[in-house]
Amino acid sequence: MEERQPMEKISQNRTLRRLFAYMKPHKKELTIAFIILAFATASSVAGPKIVQIFIDDYLAPRHWDWNAIVVLAALYFGLHLVSVVLTYVQLVSFNKIALWIIQKIRMDVFGKVQSLGLSFYDRTPAGSLVSRITNDTESIKMMFVSVLSTFVQNIVMLIGIFIGMFFLDVKLAAYCLVLVPLILLLMHTYRKLSSRVFHISREKLSRINTKLNESLQGMHIIQAMRQEKRYRASFEQTTGEHYAAGLKQIKLNGLLVRPAVDLLYLLALLLVLSFFGVQSFAGPVEIGVLYAFINYLERFFEPINMMMFRLTEFQQAIVSAERVFGLIDEEELAPTGQGDERPKIVQGRIEFQDVSFSYDGKTDVLKHISFVANPGETVALVGHTGSGKSSIINLQMRFYPVHRGRILIDGVPLERYDDEELRRGIGLVLQDPFLFAGDIKHNIRLHSEDITDEEVERAARFVQADSFIRQLPGGYDEPVGERGATFSSGQRQLLSFARTMARNPKILVLDEATASVDTETEEAIQEALHEMRKGRTTIAIAHRLSTIQDADLILVLHQGEIVERGTHQQLLSQQGLYYRMYLLQQGADKEKVC
Repeated sequence: MEERQPMEKISQNRTLRRLFAYMKPHKKELTIAFIILAFATASSVAGPKIVQIFIDDYLAPRHWDWNAIVVLAALYFGLHLVSVVLTYVQLVSFNKIALWIIQKIRMDVFGKVQSLGLSFYDRTPAGSLVSRITNDTESIKMMFVSVLSTFVQNIVMLIGIFIGMFFLDVKLAAYCLVLVPLILLLMHTYRKLSSRVFHISREKLSRINTKLNESLQGMHIIQAMRQEKRYRASFEQTTGEHYAAGLKQIKLNGLLVRPAVDLLYLLALLLVLSFFGVQSFAGPVEIGVLYAFINYLERFFEPINMMMFRLTEFQQAIVSAERVFGLIDEEELAPTGQGDERPKIVQGRIEFQDVSFSYDGKTDVLKHISFVANPGETVALVGHTGSGKSSIINLQMRFYPVHRGRILIDGVPLERYDDEELRRGIGLVLQDPFLFAGDIKHNIRLHSEDITDEEVERAARFVQADSFIRQLPGGYDEPVGERGATFSSGQRQLLSFARTMARNPKILVLDEATASVDTETEEAIQEALHEMRKGRTTIAIAHRLSTIQDADLILVLHQGEIVERGTHQQLLSQQGLYYRMYLLQQGADKEKVC
């Protein structure tokens, strides 16, 4: 525990420095806001001094100089009006800067999320990321919007109040300085104790988002398997843990925020009254000075209370910023092109040279994979679940880095291609196609400005999707809901085919592309696939062996290794694993196959 606290302090200080670094581009605006704040504070602090002059110079001695009194009254109300206007202007200025800063932070964290590798997402729940990007950045926003402006304004106000106190009575003001270390000690204690509570609270909130995201994504399975009660109980337990953390936070606030500050105010009031009480024995006490001091004390502790309340939000923001910066600092980036060369994919020849791969660095899911797919050829990958088929595609798409062995495209190592060329040259169609909210035309084009409407329609006709699109009320402008929920599985797959063909790639990567298509549609798709594969290198995962009988090369994988290779007829003649898989799917015995 003794080592942990200094590390927490270092971490929080580092986090604060990184947050304040976002303010550098706005130095000019901040300087103007500080100047306005200084004038607003001076106008506010001058008020009690004017009242003190009125009491001691005119009211107490009954000296009714109405001209002077009217001037003092006009000056008092004038300064109050100036203070109100300037306070409004500086508050808007600080909040405007704060909104600029939080926008930049959100863009930084969202941009970083876009660049992270799939290996990071494999081990990080989506709900946790959503919590960091939404809840945590919102907490940081509150720090810049309300906490920072409140602290700056009130610190300047406290300095102005102490200056006013020293103008009234130097000795008493010096006595009141003892309050400063007590207040700082109170704030330090609160930060130290609340840091752990806020960490727990944020972690529990992240778990709530994770469970909520999982439940919403798998709602059809939950309802089909009648798991509502179990998920409700699990969610209730998680929310209960978050409730317990929140209750600790409330108890801490109730003890150290308002009551502790009120106690300090009571001690300060006793100090001032005792000082003037003792002074009254030696001579008369100026009522105006007494009023001004008590007024300053009230004004002094009002900012302290505000800062203590904001300290709760400040501590939440620091914890949230640590989580956000932890995401921004994540080093598990998606593999990118290396070197200054900019090779182009011209022919589409693919070669795997003794490639082995492991997701966790311990267990190999691919072992010594070697094969060649020449331009225009189709290489099919078959095997039982977990045999390594999808891992080969993941490496081919450079979703994961290759550390053992090499993958070449047109004789050039995969890592030398830049991202733009690699994504343009390789078309990917997944088993579960993903559609974005928008319309059909947008989902086929995906913001590619070089793809015209004519090319969109041509791609749709090519994959047999044009007929069903034109039957829709909006045609190519038909709205698409989240994940394309209003379309059938086959229609979504056809649209993903059109999306791929609109880019005219040299290489096709198909992950069981016909799995979600009915038999009648599959025949049309197979015809389209036959046309798509012409002049293109194709890597295809297949579970239904009937769809890849015309492949130039079939690789049979088992436990991460290629155990058989050849054409459909060659593999059947070997009567090995492929032969047995084929028999199972055909529902026939050996004699019938022969």
